[in-house]
Amino acid sequence: MKKFVLCSLLTVCLSLLAVCAHADEGMWLLPYLKTLNAKDMKAKGLKLKVEEIYSETGTSLKDAIVIFGGGCTGEVVSPDGLLLTNHHCGYNAIQNISTVEADYLKNGFWALSRGEEIPAPGLSVTFIRAIEEVTDEVLGEAAELGSGPQRDAAVKAGMTRASERMQAKYPDCEITVQTFMGGNQYFAAAGEIYTDIRLVGTPPSAMGKFGGETDNWMWPRHTDDFSMWRIYAGTDNKPADYSPENRPYAAPVHLKISLGGIKEGDFAMIMGFPGSTQRYQTTAQMERMMEIENANRIYIRGERQAILMEDMLADDAVRLKYAAKYASSSNYWKNSIGMNKALKDNRIPERQAELEARFQHWADGHKDSPQQYHLALERIREAIDAISRPAGIAQYLNEALGMGVELVPVPQRVGAVMRVEDGRVTNIDEVMDAMAKFYRDYNEPTDRRAAKRMFTIVRENLPEETLPTVYQNIAADFGGDIPAFVDWLYDGSVYTSPERLRAALENYDGAALDSDPAQVVLNSVRGTLMRQSMQAQQHAKAIDDWHRVYIRGLGEMNPDAKYYPDANFSMRLSYGSVLPYEPKDGVIYKYYTTLKGVIEKEDPSKPLEFTVPAKLKEAYYAGDYGRYGEDGELRLNFLTNNDITGGNSGSPVMNARGELIGLAFDGNWEAMSGDILFEPRLQRCINVDIRYVLWTIDRFAGASYILNEMTIVQ
Repeated sequence: MKKFVLCSLLTVCLSLLAVCAHADEGMWLLPYLKTLNAKDMKAKGLKLKVEEIYSETGTSLKDAIVIFGGGCTGEVVSPDGLLLTNHHCGYNAIQNISTVEADYLKNGFWALSRGEEIPAPGLSVTFIRAIEEVTDEVLGEAAELGSGPQRDAAVKAGMTRASERMQAKYPDCEITVQTFMGGNQYFAAAGEIYTDIRLVGTPPSAMGKFGGETDNWMWPRHTDDFSMWRIYAGTDNKPADYSPENRPYAAPVHLKISLGGIKEGDFAMIMGFPGSTQRYQTTAQMERMMEIENANRIYIRGERQAILMEDMLADDAVRLKYAAKYASSSNYWKNSIGMNKALKDNRIPERQAELEARFQHWADGHKDSPQQYHLALERIREAIDAISRPAGIAQYLNEALGMGVELVPVPQRVGAVMRVEDGRVTNIDEVMDAMAKFYRDYNEPTDRRAAKRMFTIVRENLPEETLPTVYQNIAADFGGDIPAFVDWLYDGSVYTSPERLRAALENYDGAALDSDPAQVVLNSVRGTLMRQSMQAQQHAKAIDDWHRVYIRGLGEMNPDAKYYPDANFSMRLSYGSVLPYEPKDGVIYKYYTTLKGVIEKEDPSKPLEFTVPAKLKEAYYAGDYGRYGEDGELRLNFLTNNDITGGNSGSPVMNARGELIGLAFDGNWEAMSGDILFEPRLQRCINVDIRYVLWTIDRFAGASYILNEMTIVQ
């Protein structure tokens, strides 16, 4: 029998479908750039050798790129560990080190010496030191086992073997083994994690987040979406916990910065960590995503965000507490809105149905295959039909009560840290330290208001028989009055403030904590979530198994095409060109914006979105942009047709010589379906021009000394 999944990645990429690539489409794996992409990249204008981008044995551009925090990309831009990423990527860390008196989100911050750089506790960056394909090692003979517990056990054992071998080879790194091609292929990566990261500078939110949610995912854009950090290391240049004795990380590679500008048609490449695409989705999966998952997210988050925004506008202290939480929530709220619209506008379900019809016709002609390709789509549809109701209910409850009511999960978080011996809590200070950030960013009146709405919409929109048991208490004890129940919850719980929690821990009463209103609600919600999730999990495995078969079959149906794997937050490269686009008839968007657009968008009625700092207006009317201007203008943002998604935020946009020309920070509204199907005509990546970044540092912030450590190419 042919051991299809044991062949090399090159063969698999040429024979296994991970979405057939159109022009400028693809999130390509670095180890195979030379084989799959070098010729095409050269034809589009690349001036570098592929080995200068990625080398298995020496240093390359890859070694200047990092995972920033938990879900973004950053790049090293000086020999002394200076790091650039997006403003929105650093938003939470900036908020954590801000206070009402020192509001770095609102006012910005610039260290005028290294001694002024501010440590950011909890923030880390990860360098990928090695990437290896481990398919043979992981799968072994699992290909012969079809699907089921035996195969799962064999794959798990293989992943453990690969991880242990890599760990021995890279003892100072964290090893990650990831699945590709729907479980047909595996790679391992060794990541070296640095945890002493310090803020060097950030523009005020009026620049770094200009346009807010109104402009999010939209073009034209005028956002100064960057922040600057520095990596610190121990005396051996290795990762070390924060210490005043640490020194800036000595970077073996850093990106040069180009002031040469960009023009339409220029080559552009982006390297980073795209988070997730679903370009293998069947129509059944697409329908579930649109009609259940996205619809739930749009409605629930929209209801809660309206309450948060009202309180944020009324009180600066609340604004600072909830700025990062609001931004996180609203980002994928608007993403879900745009995705549903673009999927419909671009006829993605219909186009997928046409592909599936071709696949089914091919598969029916290969019914003798042991893979049973002809059953794949039917089995996926059956599993989706079975999973949709319990999974949808679980998602609704988690969005509304698990995440939408901040108080609900607090007892669980406290219980995970708390230690009780001889009837007393022995680590009170540890518990309070663990909860310090939560209470620092928590406003009980805001959460109480949100809870009243969240508990109400759950009752209004879920079948009565699926409601958590606490709704029986609401009916019996409060006559169905949800506001009265919520007031009882917040008035009676010890978890609503650090003072009440500490007092409860110092006077520990296990029975009292077990019957705390927040604990009662948590138990009820968690119990319902677990029941619904367990029902869904019974069918989730079937989806994964038959999806793997479907993907493999697509590849066999089209064996001569060039393909790439779905994004999974592994390191990738995409390449394309600087390009404008036409979103609809009669509308043409040019490929760049200027400072003029900021002035035009100023709107005092939207202070959190369209405020323009006085100094920025002065610069515009003076027109003095120095070496950062072009044709009397300061260019702010520009477009390329690079293939990116979430996780690429902060990724370097590089020219044909590998020089930094901008930072990727967004996609465009008309192609929000791009995670499902790339749209060559419409899909664009929105980037901040590096010249706007440098102008901000030099002329706006007066921190020109920072530029002296960069390699700036005119």
